[in-house]
Amino acid sequence: MSTDTVSAVHTMDRLLLGDNQFFGINHMSEERARAQAMRFQDTDSVVEVIEIALQEGLRTLMCTTHERIGDVCERVRDDASRFPGLRIYPCMPYAHKYANAVTEYGMLGALRSFVPDEGMLDAVVRGGRSVLRKEIEGLITLLIDAEMKMFHGLPTPVIFLQNVVVDLLLGLGFDEAFAVFDRHVRARYGAEPGFITMNLPLLLDRLDRIGIADPVVCANINALGFRMSGGMDAYERALAERSFRPVAMSVFASGAIAPRPALEWIHRHAEVESVVFGASSRSSIAGTVAIAKELWGTVTAPPS
Repeated sequence: MSTDTVSAVHTMDRLLLGDNQFFGINHMSEERARAQAMRFQDTDSVVEVIEIALQEGLRTLMCTTHERIGDVCERVRDDASRFPGLRIYPCMPYAHKYANAVTEYGMLGALRSFVPDEGMLDAVVRGGRSVLRKEIEGLITLLIDAEMKMFHGLPTPVIFLQNVVVDLLLGLGFDEAFAVFDRHVRARYGAEPGFITMNLPLLLDRLDRIGIADPVVCANINALGFRMSGGMDAYERALAERSFRPVAMSVFASGAIAPRPALEWIHRHAEVESVVFGASSRSSIAGTVAIAKELWGTVTAPPS
């Protein structure tokens, strides 16, 4: 895609299928996480759940750049008729992939394994901090492109930066990296950039400061204040007063809130545009879809 392409506003669906359940991630129960990891050891089991979700009326998969998702993308490209209307929201990077590479190859070896332009990397290493400042935008964009390779040929209208990086950048005060991500995602992929965070109020302040208007931001938003860094009151004020497009995650607080009261609470916060949830069975997916349709009338959005 031409680097002159500018993304249009993409209307997100009300419900998005997440992928934590595929990779053994559960924030309340290690036992349940292990059981899920065992169940989804092969790509067939992951694909089966995605097909069920499509059959039940969902059409958006919000997923990490885990190697298994690369296998799923291959299946979708090879037999698109099995996945009608599927849209993917990549969330990058998959942090464990980089952590494992650092453990195996060391910091420089890991960077070389993910960044194809070794000349630029060598210049950064030789030149130190001044060269690093000059080349950092090129390095970030190369890493984005490396992460996006698995999705080639598939619709990816929103591309998210994972909270492990977003919150690290917040802590370092490296706000310009958000602007680099924003520009590259829009120009190279014609997509809307999204940001995942564990500290919604702080991120909104920083994005305002660098001029990113009305951003797509995914954060923990739920009735219990579960994992909502900064406190429930700060999140309530952000939803009511700030200009952004909220995507709520952890709405069920890892099973501590039943689906109906969880979604009813979200429904009372009309500012929330989308809900991402993980589910691994037809009954769970169908039940969540049914409640959402009662509350909002639909789980999908009209064409952008």
